[in-house]
Amino acid sequence: MPPNLRQREFDPNEIELMDVAETADDTLIADLKNLRQLNRWFGSYRLIHHFLTKLVKPGSSHRFLDLCTGSGDIPRLIVDWCRKHHVSIQVDAFDFQEATLSVAQSLSVSYPEIQFRQCDVTRLTSDKEYTGVFCSLALHHFSESDATRILHQMLAATTGFALLADLERTLLTWLGVRFITSTVYREPMTVHDALLSVRRSFSYEELAQIAMEAGWKNFEHRRFLYGRQAMLVKRGDS
Repeated sequence: MPPNLRQREFDPNEIELMDVAETADDTLIADLKNLRQLNRWFGSYRLIHHFLTKLVKPGSSHRFLDLCTGSGDIPRLIVDWCRKHHVSIQVDAFDFQEATLSVAQSLSVSYPEIQFRQCDVTRLTSDKEYTGVFCSLALHHFSESDATRILHQMLAATTGFALLADLERTLLTWLGVRFITSTVYREPMTVHDALLSVRRSFSYEELAQIAMEAGWKNFEHRRFLYGRQAMLVKRGDS
Protein backbone atom coordinates (compact mmCIF):
# COMPACT_ATOMS: atom_id res chain seq x y z
CA MET A 1 0.00 0.00 0.00
CA PRO A 2 1.52 3.39 -0.99
CA PRO A 3 2.14 5.87 1.84
CA ASN A 4 0.20 9.09 2.23
CA LEU A 5 2.15 11.48 0.00
CA ARG A 6 0.02 14.57 0.46
CA GLN A 7 2.45 15.85 3.09
CA ARG A 8 6.20 15.57 3.25
CA GLU A 9 7.49 13.05 5.79
CA PHE A 10 10.73 14.31 7.29
CA ASP A 11 11.92 12.89 10.59
CA PRO A 12 15.53 13.88 11.40
CA ASN A 13 15.85 10.69 13.40
CA GLU A 14 14.97 8.52 10.38
CA ILE A 15 18.17 8.73 8.39
CA GLU A 16 19.10 7.33 5.00
CA LEU A 17 21.58 4.52 5.52
CA MET A 18 24.16 5.96 3.13
CA ASP A 19 24.34 9.06 5.35
CA VAL A 20 25.54 7.08 8.36
CA ALA A 21 27.95 4.68 6.67
CA GLU A 22 31.29 4.99 8.47
CA THR A 23 33.46 3.11 5.98
CA ALA A 24 33.47 2.51 2.26
CA ASP A 25 32.52 -1.14 2.67
CA ASP A 26 30.95 -3.39 0.03
CA THR A 27 27.43 -2.30 1.02
CA LEU A 28 28.10 1.41 0.50
CA ILE A 29 30.10 0.79 -2.69
CA ALA A 30 27.23 -1.26 -4.15
CA ASP A 31 24.67 1.38 -3.16
CA LEU A 32 26.66 4.20 -4.75
CA LYS A 33 27.05 2.14 -7.92
CA ASN A 34 23.27 1.66 -7.98
CA LEU A 35 22.74 5.40 -7.57
CA ARG A 36 25.07 6.13 -10.49
CA GLN A 37 23.15 3.69 -12.67
CA LEU A 38 19.82 5.19 -11.61
CA ASN A 39 21.17 8.66 -12.45
CA ARG A 40 22.30 7.44 -15.86
CA TRP A 41 19.14 5.59 -16.87
CA PHE A 42 16.43 7.62 -15.16
CA GLY A 43 17.01 11.17 -16.23
CA SER A 44 19.59 12.88 -14.02
CA TYR A 45 22.36 12.86 -16.62
CA ARG A 46 20.04 14.05 -19.39
CA LEU A 47 18.88 16.86 -17.12
CA ILE A 48 22.45 18.07 -16.50
CA HIS A 49 23.29 17.82 -20.20
CA HIS A 50 20.19 19.86 -21.02
CA PHE A 51 21.28 22.76 -18.83
CA LEU A 52 24.97 22.59 -19.74
CA THR A 53 24.05 22.94 -23.40
CA LYS A 54 21.84 25.88 -22.52
CA LEU A 55 24.26 27.68 -20.19
CA VAL A 56 27.86 26.92 -21.15
CA LYS A 57 29.40 28.20 -24.37
CA PRO A 58 32.06 26.11 -26.14
CA GLY A 59 35.51 27.54 -25.58
CA SER A 60 34.57 29.33 -22.35
CA SER A 61 36.16 28.95 -18.91
CA HIS A 62 34.40 28.11 -15.66
CA ARG A 63 34.78 27.12 -12.04
CA PHE A 64 31.79 25.14 -10.79
CA LEU A 65 30.72 23.95 -7.36
CA ASP A 66 28.81 20.69 -6.84
CA LEU A 67 27.12 20.28 -3.45
CA CYS A 68 26.33 16.88 -1.90
CA THR A 69 28.40 15.29 -4.62
CA GLY A 70 28.03 11.67 -3.47
CA SER A 71 30.36 9.46 -5.49
CA GLY A 72 31.14 12.33 -7.84
CA ASP A 73 29.31 11.19 -10.95
CA ILE A 74 27.80 14.61 -11.66
CA PRO A 75 31.19 16.41 -11.57
CA ARG A 76 32.67 13.71 -13.81
CA LEU A 77 29.73 14.11 -16.19
CA ILE A 78 30.29 17.89 -16.24
CA VAL A 79 34.01 17.48 -16.93
CA ASP A 80 33.36 14.97 -19.72
CA TRP A 81 30.92 17.41 -21.36
CA CYS A 82 33.32 20.31 -20.98
CA ARG A 83 36.24 18.35 -22.43
CA LYS A 84 34.11 17.46 -25.45
CA HIS A 85 33.14 21.10 -25.98
CA HIS A 86 36.61 22.57 -25.31
CA VAL A 87 35.55 24.29 -22.10
CA SER A 88 38.21 25.01 -19.47
CA ILE A 89 36.73 23.70 -16.22
CA GLN A 90 37.50 23.29 -12.55
CA VAL A 91 34.95 21.69 -10.20
CA ASP A 92 34.96 21.80 -6.41
CA ALA A 93 32.85 18.89 -5.14
CA PHE A 94 31.65 19.00 -1.52
CA ASP A 95 30.05 16.30 0.60
CA PHE A 96 29.65 15.71 4.32
CA GLN A 97 30.18 11.94 4.19
CA GLU A 98 33.85 11.00 4.43
CA ALA A 99 33.30 7.38 3.37
CA THR A 100 31.38 8.46 0.27
CA LEU A 101 34.07 10.98 -0.64
CA SER A 102 36.71 8.24 -0.50
CA VAL A 103 34.73 6.35 -3.16
CA ALA A 104 34.35 9.52 -5.23
CA GLN A 105 38.09 10.17 -5.14
CA SER A 106 38.93 6.61 -6.15
CA LEU A 107 36.62 6.89 -9.17
CA SER A 108 38.02 10.27 -10.21
CA VAL A 109 41.78 9.70 -10.47
CA SER A 110 41.67 10.57 -14.19
CA TYR A 111 39.79 13.82 -13.46
CA PRO A 112 42.36 16.33 -12.16
CA GLU A 113 39.79 19.06 -12.83
CA ILE A 114 37.81 17.91 -9.76
CA GLN A 115 38.78 18.74 -6.19
CA PHE A 116 36.86 16.99 -3.40
CA ARG A 117 36.30 18.45 0.05
CA GLN A 118 34.44 17.32 3.15
CA CYS A 119 31.94 20.03 4.04
CA ASP A 120 28.64 20.57 5.85
CA VAL A 121 26.75 22.24 3.02
CA THR A 122 24.29 23.86 5.44
CA ARG A 123 27.24 25.95 6.64
CA LEU A 124 28.97 26.57 3.37
CA THR A 125 32.11 28.68 3.42
CA SER A 126 34.38 29.30 0.46
CA ASP A 127 36.70 32.08 -0.61
CA LYS A 128 36.22 31.21 -4.28
CA GLU A 129 33.75 32.58 -6.79
CA TYR A 130 31.87 30.11 -8.96
CA THR A 131 30.26 30.68 -12.32
CA GLY A 132 27.85 27.82 -11.61
CA VAL A 133 26.63 25.92 -8.55
CA PHE A 134 24.93 22.53 -8.77
CA CYS A 135 23.01 20.40 -6.27
CA SER A 136 21.48 17.20 -7.59
CA LEU A 137 19.18 14.71 -5.85
CA ALA A 138 20.18 15.76 -2.36
CA LEU A 139 17.84 18.45 -1.05
CA HIS A 140 15.35 15.89 0.25
CA HIS A 141 17.97 14.84 2.82
CA PHE A 142 17.42 18.11 4.66
CA SER A 143 14.77 19.85 6.74
CA GLU A 144 12.83 22.72 5.19
CA SER A 145 14.92 25.30 7.04
CA ASP A 146 18.21 23.70 5.96
CA ALA A 147 16.94 23.33 2.40
CA THR A 148 16.15 27.05 2.33
CA ARG A 149 19.61 27.83 3.70
CA ILE A 150 21.27 25.66 1.03
CA LEU A 151 19.41 27.39 -1.81
CA HIS A 152 20.29 30.79 -0.35
CA GLN A 153 23.97 29.79 -0.16
CA MET A 154 23.90 28.44 -3.73
CA LEU A 155 22.72 31.82 -4.97
CA ALA A 156 25.27 33.70 -2.87
CA ALA A 157 28.15 31.52 -4.11
CA THR A 158 27.63 32.04 -7.85
CA THR A 159 28.33 34.85 -10.25
CA GLY A 160 26.47 33.00 -12.99
CA PHE A 161 23.76 30.44 -12.22
CA ALA A 162 22.54 27.94 -9.65
CA LEU A 163 20.91 24.66 -10.67
CA LEU A 164 18.92 22.54 -8.23
CA ALA A 165 17.55 19.12 -9.23
CA ASP A 166 15.66 16.64 -7.08
CA LEU A 167 12.82 14.16 -6.96
CA GLU A 168 9.23 15.33 -7.02
CA ARG A 169 7.02 13.70 -4.40
CA THR A 170 4.13 12.13 -6.30
CA LEU A 171 2.36 8.79 -6.29
CA LEU A 172 3.79 8.04 -9.72
CA THR A 173 7.33 8.66 -8.46
CA TRP A 174 6.77 6.37 -5.48
CA LEU A 175 5.29 3.61 -7.64
CA GLY A 176 8.21 3.83 -10.06
CA VAL A 177 10.77 3.63 -7.27
CA ARG A 178 8.86 0.79 -5.61
CA PHE A 179 8.88 -1.17 -8.86
CA ILE A 180 12.57 -0.67 -9.64
CA THR A 181 13.67 -1.52 -6.09
CA SER A 182 11.60 -4.71 -6.04
CA THR A 183 12.82 -5.98 -9.41
CA VAL A 184 16.32 -4.69 -10.22
CA TYR A 185 17.97 -2.74 -7.41
CA ARG A 186 17.18 -4.97 -4.46
CA GLU A 187 20.13 -4.32 -2.14
CA PRO A 188 18.74 -3.42 1.32
CA MET A 189 20.44 -0.02 1.55
CA THR A 190 19.23 1.02 -1.90
CA VAL A 191 15.67 -0.17 -1.23
CA HIS A 192 15.47 1.57 2.15
CA ASP A 193 16.99 4.85 1.01
CA ALA A 194 15.15 5.09 -2.31
CA LEU A 195 11.68 4.68 -0.82
CA LEU A 196 12.52 7.02 2.07
CA SER A 197 13.80 9.58 -0.45
CA VAL A 198 10.42 9.82 -2.16
CA ARG A 199 8.59 10.36 1.13
CA ARG A 200 11.10 13.06 2.12
CA SER A 201 11.17 14.82 -1.24
CA PHE A 202 9.34 18.06 -1.94
CA SER A 203 6.26 18.55 -4.06
CA TYR A 204 6.52 20.91 -7.01
CA GLU A 205 4.76 23.66 -5.08
CA GLU A 206 6.80 23.14 -1.90
CA LEU A 207 10.09 23.43 -3.75
CA ALA A 208 8.97 26.65 -5.45
CA GLN A 209 8.07 28.10 -2.05
CA ILE A 210 11.46 27.19 -0.61
CA ALA A 211 13.22 28.84 -3.54
CA MET A 212 11.28 32.06 -3.04
CA GLU A 213 12.06 32.04 0.69
CA ALA A 214 15.75 31.60 -0.22
CA GLY A 215 15.68 34.72 -2.35
CA TRP A 216 15.47 33.10 -5.77
CA LYS A 217 13.61 35.35 -8.20
CA ASN A 218 12.65 34.86 -11.84
CA PHE A 219 13.76 31.25 -11.65
CA GLU A 220 12.96 28.57 -14.20
CA HIS A 221 11.15 25.59 -12.70
CA ARG A 222 10.16 22.56 -14.72
CA ARG A 223 9.46 18.85 -14.52
CA PHE A 224 11.56 16.15 -16.14
CA LEU A 225 10.89 12.49 -16.83
CA TYR A 226 10.95 9.85 -14.10
CA GLY A 227 9.89 12.02 -11.20
CA ARG A 228 12.56 14.70 -11.50
CA GLN A 229 12.13 18.44 -11.10
CA ALA A 230 14.73 21.16 -11.60
CA MET A 231 15.16 24.84 -10.82
CA LEU A 232 17.54 27.25 -12.48
CA VAL A 233 18.26 30.79 -11.36
CA LYS A 234 20.66 33.20 -13.03
CA ARG A 235 22.49 35.64 -10.79
CA GLY A 236 21.64 38.69 -12.84
CA ASP A 237 17.94 37.81 -12.80
CA SER A 238 17.59 37.23 -9.07
